[in-house]
Amino acid sequence: MATIPDSSQHPPEVPIDPAKLDEFMQKFVGDLGAAMSASLVLLGDQLGLYRAMDTAGPPLTPAKLASMTATDECYLREWLSAQAASGYVQYHPATRQFSLSPEQAFALAREDSPAYLPGAFQIVSAMIKDEHKVTEAFRSGVGVGWHEHHPALFEGTERFFRPNHAANLIANWLPSLLLRRSS
Repeated sequence: MATIPDSSQHPPEVPIDPAKLDEFMQKFVGDLGAAMSASLVLLGDQLGLYRAMDTAGPPLTPAKLASMTATDECYLREWLSAQAASGYVQYHPATRQFSLSPEQAFALAREDSPAYLPGAFQIVSAMIKDEHKVTEAFRSGVGVGWHEHHPALFEGTERFFRPNHAANLIANWLPSLLLRRSS
């Protein structure tokens, strides 16, 4: 069994380039924000918040969305604010209302859209839930079988890839194969 290096032992001091450190920290903060957004996107998907916003049409208040979705207004206001800060929903300061742009609705609310994204966040969720299995695989050298992953991986994979496959199979891919075969 390998030993873990003593963290009190550091390599010789190397000068830090402040610009490179700042660039790295900005990347980290972006990745951290994206990771934190994953659970909020899953929440919006599971509670039907994006679908309700899409069907509501015009901008709506947290109270209206809470009423439509049987959720708590206070929690919903915080969720909407975080989603707006991440660019996943639109905020209208003059009216304190929220909405989805057509592009956001296409990607977050419409399961038949070829750009539907919530399934991808389920895949991320499964990867996090499987972290202990992957850690053990790194130690033991024994892999993690496809069947051993968290069920969210399978559902997320299907939900993420199905709409794009459905949109392209008959319209683009099969005709492409037929053209290639006839040439």
